[in-house]
Amino acid sequence: MTTSSITPDTDVVVVGAGFAGLYALHKLRDRMNMSVRVFEAGDDVGGTWYWNRYPGARCDIESIHYSYSFDEDLQQEWQWSEKFAGQPEILRYLNHVADRFDLRDGITFGTRVIGVHWDDENSWWTVRTDTGETVTARWFISGAGNLSVPKKPEFGGIDNFRGQVLLTGNWPHEPVDFTGRRVAIIGTGASGIQAIPLIAQQAAELVVFQRTPQFATPLGNGPLDPQVLDEAKKVYPELREAARNHFLGVPFDQVQPSALAVDAEERRRVFDERWNAGGFRLFIDSFQDILFDRKANDTAAEYIRERIRERVQDPAKADTLAPRGYAYATKRPPLETNYYEAYNRDNVHLVDVKSTPISEITETGVRVGDRTYEVDTIVLATGFDAMTGPLMAMDIRGRNGVRLADRWAHGPRTYLGIMSNAFPNLFTITGPQSPSVLYNMPLAIEDHVDFATDAIAYLRAHDLEVIEPTPDAEADWVRTTTEIAEQTLLPQTDSWYMGANIPGKPRACMVYLGGAPTYRQVCAEVVDGGYLGFDLAPARATVPAAS
Repeated sequence: MTTSSITPDTDVVVVGAGFAGLYALHKLRDRMNMSVRVFEAGDDVGGTWYWNRYPGARCDIESIHYSYSFDEDLQQEWQWSEKFAGQPEILRYLNHVADRFDLRDGITFGTRVIGVHWDDENSWWTVRTDTGETVTARWFISGAGNLSVPKKPEFGGIDNFRGQVLLTGNWPHEPVDFTGRRVAIIGTGASGIQAIPLIAQQAAELVVFQRTPQFATPLGNGPLDPQVLDEAKKVYPELREAARNHFLGVPFDQVQPSALAVDAEERRRVFDERWNAGGFRLFIDSFQDILFDRKANDTAAEYIRERIRERVQDPAKADTLAPRGYAYATKRPPLETNYYEAYNRDNVHLVDVKSTPISEITETGVRVGDRTYEVDTIVLATGFDAMTGPLMAMDIRGRNGVRLADRWAHGPRTYLGIMSNAFPNLFTITGPQSPSVLYNMPLAIEDHVDFATDAIAYLRAHDLEVIEPTPDAEADWVRTTTEIAEQTLLPQTDSWYMGANIPGKPRACMVYLGGAPTYRQVCAEVVDGGYLGFDLAPARATVPAAS
């Protein structure tokens, strides 16, 4: 009697049809000839750009860099129209990619994964969906994203409101007209900052409820000069190489060592130049010590407060909008277009809910203390359960049924931000403790998908089927991530980087802060060493075959 391996329904299950899921499907199916099932909760491709359709939704990385690099023809044929692409254009781009590589027929839309359980006997994942389907797969890749689970409001009564409730992270697909309406927007993070100027132009009245003012700086958007795009396309390989060797994943090259090593005049000149250039240049291309030295950071913070006071006419409003009490860039720095000017409009009102929080949502509006602001529409721009939330939402259970939520009860525990001990063959694309949200996301996604698919190819080439980080490698990576974070100012601020925006969520740094170039080098050394820090094994299960 001989034996034959039990085989799962498919080789790989992928969750999500955004940048990560589309590339993973193409790589696995078209380049590696593997069977793949992709499940997407939305009705079409796009990921975050499918769901986030709120007014002003736009990328904060320049279009030339915020795109795939894996196919040269794709790079050459796509024409970006703006320096920083808006949501509609990015969604068109991802639809173009899906059509160009015939990816839609590999995706099951309108289907949410609600259970991902490791089968110890068969060494594969059993994946359950909200449509009742169950699929087994040797490998599971999460492309569910970092900012895809909206945060639940910390105040009650939203279901009592008789008017219209909108969520920036799950915006209607049909146009929303605010003309003549009284609108409340709760939250002034990145989404709120993008939406407020445009809603203000339409609404009869806009009431902004702000808990924490932000260090918002100019985006600097505008039409993309076709000549600039053409020149970039001529040197795309060099551009991508330079981008991958920069902390942020964009090829900035003017950063100076220290804000404290120059005089006030030179410091102001640098800040002015970076402010006027727009994008993340003030944050990442001015002085290297801004994220590490509080005195250096204070120079940038005071500069931004001064610029806010220049733009907001009402001194009281300007004071309320000026951030204090935390360091610049320890929350993701929002980029804005005419945000501060919106508060100069007579129809825009600012309510500080830091000192007096929102009590509840009533049938007619928002109650703060003893006052109710009566409105017709409430826009929730209250953020996300970032990084770990999308993974927890899938009820992931590993060896011996251990729940990911239990293993991560005190914060995420990963190796390289892409795998975790006790959860074999599970790849978390741009997961916690990787550079992810502090890196150019399409390039970060490509790096991680390549790591995952290369690992799978390595296993197959060596007659192996299971890969899992060792406990020691995981512990070392968690310690490394924490130690690097503690050298920066990030842990001093309550932010979603630290999991601190979700009540009860363990406080831990969610991001690897050593920079993408160092991270990429570490990953390369791991692979070159035959997957150092990983246990590799054959699948356990064999069954008697008919003689």
